[in-house]
Amino acid sequence: MTAATTPAQAPGRRRARYLALVAGLAVAVLASTWLAVSIGAVHVALPQAWGIVADRLAPGLFPRTWTPVQEQIVWEFRLPRALLALLVGAGLAVVGAVLQALVRNPLADPFLLGVSSGASFGAVLVLILGAGALGGLSLSGAAFAGSLLALGLVYALAQRAGRITPSRLVLAGVALAYLFQALYSFVLQQAQSGRAAQQVLFWLMGSLGGARWHMLPLPAAVLGAGLAYLLTRHRPLNALAAGEESAVSLGVNVPRLRVTLFVLTSLLVGVLVATSGAIAFVGLIAPHAARLLVGADHGRVLPVTALLGAAFLQLVDVAARTVSAPQELALSIVTALFGVPFFLWLLRRRSAERAVSVA
Repeated sequence: MTAATTPAQAPGRRRARYLALVAGLAVAVLASTWLAVSIGAVHVALPQAWGIVADRLAPGLFPRTWTPVQEQIVWEFRLPRALLALLVGAGLAVVGAVLQALVRNPLADPFLLGVSSGASFGAVLVLILGAGALGGLSLSGAAFAGSLLALGLVYALAQRAGRITPSRLVLAGVALAYLFQALYSFVLQQAQSGRAAQQVLFWLMGSLGGARWHMLPLPAAVLGAGLAYLLTRHRPLNALAAGEESAVSLGVNVPRLRVTLFVLTSLLVGVLVATSGAIAFVGLIAPHAARLLVGADHGRVLPVTALLGAAFLQLVDVAARTVSAPQELALSIVTALFGVPFFLWLLRRRSAERAVSVA
């Protein structure tokens, strides 16, 4: 062993590589946001987009080379949309990573487990029937209640003899997703205004077109607080991902941790779905990509997952706005182009691992 790879220096090198990766991903997030703010039906050059944002934050630093229309488009429409894309992408990715550890299933995802559909059902009830139909719950509150109900049902149905069965988990999630989709489809069909129902249906497939500044504080606060809490609990998450027996032997209160994580992930999904609709596969792709880059330690997986999810959804939103311009695609259409092949690859990989273990 050379001096460059001595055991004493190895942790420092790993930490340096991790910090370099995080810095690189942060740059990628900023670059994708800059690109998203510049691209659209009205062209705004990259330097102009940066100048508009900088002038709003610190007036007078840059010469004004843009028109008032360009400034309004960038500041009031594109930048809030780009920031919401970052929040939603990071949040869904983090939820996916937590769910995969919580239920010990690499296929777990808020969309695949029916959690997003449950949140969408609660949101549709408020959007179509009004807050009075759910006792005065707000849009985010109704979505949170729906996601919590869905996750609780999935957890109950996936158990056999007190243990979660991975195959039952996926089947229960798919079944409940169809159930909640049927329920909110029925509500939409009964809506008096067909145009309103059509707009809600498009939003349900994932859309950030309605993003405005006043929509950002709630998801930003919930995501920030949730991620901070999860980082303090990364060791129990590691133990739980290794198995319930291992977690108990390490002193983890598994039932309490599960209840806490159920509520937290349901809250995150509810708040995010209320702002963007249900977006598929972000919570499946980003956590696996993060583990390939940094391993299984959630202290490193969660920040990298959040950055990957943020950059991924930002680029997906840019594609949704430009591929079929001037018509805008629903975000789940674009994410499915990446998510379905990735899901099939995961299934094939799991089958190969089972074959090797049996042999």
